Amino acid sequence: MQVKPNISFENLEVAFASKSDAELKKMYLIFATINNNLAVSVGTKLANWSFALGLPIKGLMKKTMFGHFCGGENIEDCQKSVDVLAKYHIHTILDYSVEGKGDEESFDATKNEILKTIERSAGDENMPFAVFKVTGLGDFGIMTKIQAGQQLSNGEKESFEKLKARVDELCAAAHAANTKILIDAEESWFQEVIDKMAYEAMEKYNQKSCIVYNTFQMYRHDMLGRLKKAHQIALEKGYWFGAKLVRGAYMEKERERAAEMGYPSPIQPTKEASDRDYNSALEYCMEHIATMGLVSGSHNEQSNILLTQLLSKYGISTTDDRVYFAQLYGMSDNISFNLAKEGFNVVKYVPYGPVEKVMPYLSRRAEENTSVAGQSSREFDLVKREIARRKKLKRK
Repeated sequence: MQVKPNISFENLEVAFASKSDAELKKMYLIFATINNNLAVSVGTKLANWSFALGLPIKGLMKKTMFGHFCGGENIEDCQKSVDVLAKYHIHTILDYSVEGKGDEESFDATKNEILKTIERSAGDENMPFAVFKVTGLGDFGIMTKIQAGQQLSNGEKESFEKLKARVDELCAAAHAANTKILIDAEESWFQEVIDKMAYEAMEKYNQKSCIVYNTFQMYRHDMLGRLKKAHQIALEKGYWFGAKLVRGAYMEKERERAAEMGYPSPIQPTKEASDRDYNSALEYCMEHIATMGLVSGSHNEQSNILLTQLLSKYGISTTDDRVYFAQLYGMSDNISFNLAKEGFNVVKYVPYGPVEKVMPYLSRRAEENTSVAGQSSREFDLVKREIARRKKLKRK
């Protein structure tokens, strides 16, 4: 590709511009801990055990893991993070990251909280998206049975209708608020049920613009084909197609279940295959950007650079509302802040919820940082280098 935008993810001054020296030192300690597999394993178990026993560790968590990876315990708490990100031209997605109890009452409570995030996002240019997980709104066991072609009881049928109604209510609210809404991807054994709901919502609410986005996990070897097929159906039916691309979040679980149940694993054979399909999906989406909206949810530097090149190749403005780069709060600031500095549309997922109820989310973040090759080491190295850079400046 001939065009190469002038961007570097090695500019640490930009990457950590929002961090004070004290905050950098705190990041150093956090990523030094996450970089140690044993510390992650023991620390996660201790934190969960302490909360279960009612020990007073909430303050400690707020000053460490929770404070780094989450915006606060409620929407109001997140305002400080929203304001800091906005100062550096980074948008926010408020991500309610509490896993419910699995009953109808908790499903309704989750739906009502996500409605609040849509209401908060409405009309705020710093919050162009809302997001939800379908398993926060209904029983994944029922979706699993549906995908497997099993018969539902009358009670299960009623529960599933309630789930579909909650999904529709959220998408309708986003449409009314002119807020884009992302539907997260989940496990393969009920993802097709989620897909069906997502495409029904797109057909209903994406007639004039891209409101509803489905998520595609490119670590699945069938996902590139599924993306293209879903887009072609959208073209035939005449609605905007919303695609959020990620590599994926359930690799170990997917492989274990496939082995236990004796079916072929849906996961790519190698990381290189995932990278190849992710980048091919970027190229496909940009080639067809006239009919779709794209959110690239990636912490991979090469994929982010590729997307900047594709924007240039197709003559798309860096601020075009059809294309966003997305990363998680507390991670890959070298990517997010440098992209935003160059004028690209960048959003950060800002998780929130009561500390003790967000522990499953924090546990996954810690485990992912240790399991993704080099992720925590990379973050740790960047923080160390920025601390050294600042010390050198002060000595001059």
